Formats: sequence, structure tokens, C-alpha cells
Amino acid sequence: MKPLNIINAIELRRPELRKSELKVADYILQQPEKVIHLRIVDLAQQANVSEPTVVRFCRAIGCDGFQGFKLLLAQHVAHSPSYEEFSLHEHDSAREYTIKVFDSAMDTLKKVRDSLDTRSIEAAVDVLQKARRVEFYGFGASSPVAMDAQHKFFRLQIPSAAYSDPHIQAMSAMSLQPGDVVVAISQSGRTQALIDAMALVREAGATLIGLAPSNTPVSMNCDIPLHIDVKEQIETYTPLPSRMAHMAIMDILAVGVSKAKGPAIGEHLLKIHRALQPLRQLDKDK
Repeated sequence: MKPLNIINAIELRRPELRKSELKVADYILQQPEKVIHLRIVDLAQQANVSEPTVVRFCRAIGCDGFQGFKLLLAQHVAHSPSYEEFSLHEHDSAREYTIKVFDSAMDTLKKVRDSLDTRSIEAAVDVLQKARRVEFYGFGASSPVAMDAQHKFFRLQIPSAAYSDPHIQAMSAMSLQPGDVVVAISQSGRTQALIDAMALVREAGATLIGLAPSNTPVSMNCDIPLHIDVKEQIETYTPLPSRMAHMAIMDILAVGVSKAKGPAIGEHLLKIHRALQPLRQLDKDK
């Protein structure tokens, strides 16, 4: 059966691809809109591989051949709108920069969605829903993501905490045990204080889940890496799209854990909702 999402299929099969096939995969992921107009000889030349390698790549990701692959890729591109890279100009009106911010967020979320390895999501959900204790570590812009995640998992009856201070992270890590889980959140994947805390977590025997760019120290030192590859712009004030992607991933993990826990957690969340009603202002018109 052919994959419904060809980009996701490529990401899922990456660990099984040969080095030459990975060249094809990387070229396609970088510019899928261009690839749908290329002949097999053109793609082989652009990726610096042979034509038989392109055919083997297509079959490795579940396609019958190059033409079948191109059809699926064209369908994906047609149903996945693309947006211009975020750029702020001096004379932008409120409407213009409002649209740019939303377009940037939607483009980022779409790209991260299509590149996520759902097997890693399943593995993360499995350890989280069984965890004795879950802690979220993040610095800077990742700190609000950690606090939001703690709120989500606390509601799911999982003992949880969020720490953004390196000293408290170190003390926390040294108190962990096997069966505990730490989610390390980093937009750069290279924050030294976070990497140091992760080393203490490993020594304690707890499980590490990482939200960070691929091929960075944070992602490479996790038991379960969730790769979020987003280009950040730092020249002027711009949105931080990776923060939005991180929060979306936390929502996905929370949904997965809620589903794994079954109907009882739904009853618990309904009980919380009812208990909070007296704290909310009543609509006098009702």
C-alpha cells in the first residue's frame, strides 16, 4: 500500500536508507516543489547519484517507481500551501506584518508535521504514560514551553515539574530514578547547561526525551529524540517558530498519553472543569 504522506514516508524510512539514497532524500526534502518537475536523470544529477539509486530510493520508501513517487509528491505539494520566508520591512502595515506572522507560523508547523517520525512519537508517549515522574527542562524561550507542558501533564495525573534554573535542574536530575522521564527542550540543541543536566539524568538511569534540531548534542544524547529543524532569524525582532512547534509537539504527546490512559482520564478532566466553574465570572445574560 502506498504511503498517504510521501514526505512523512521519507522521514520514517531514513534510518533504513543507504548513504547514496540519503542524498536523494535530503535533496527532495529541501525542495519538493522543484523535484516534481524533474526527470529521473535530472534528479540523479542534482543529488549526485546514479539513476538506479533514485529507483532504489523510490522503492525503499514504498513506491513502485519514479513516476509513482512523483505523483505522490505532486499530490503532497498541491495540498500543502507554501509561504514566503518571514521578513520584516520598515514600512509594513499592521495588516502586512500580522499576515506574515501567521504565515510563518503555519509554514513552520506544516514542515515540522511532515518531517516528524511518528515512531518516535509513539515511543515517547509509551514512556510518558508509564512514567513515575516527568520533568521538563528548558532555558530562555524554551522555559515557557516547559511550564506549559508541566501544566498539561499535571492535568493528566502525572507528577510533573518544570525547571529553567541550571542549579535546580542539576539537583532534580540527581534525585531521579529509573522509571522517571525528563523532556529536554532546546531551540538550538547546543545549550551547555542543558547538556550538563542531561548527563546527570543519564547517570540516574532516567529516560531522556529531547525536542531539538537533528544532529545537535541535545538530540544525539537523548533516548528518544524528536527532531524540530526550524531556521530562526535573529537579525531583527521576528517570531520564534520553533517555540510554536515545540508547544504543538507537547500537545501531541499529551493527546497520546490521554488516549493511552483511557476513559478514566476523561472523567478526571471533566471533574477538574466542573471544579473550576465557580472561579469563573458568570454570564449575567444567561
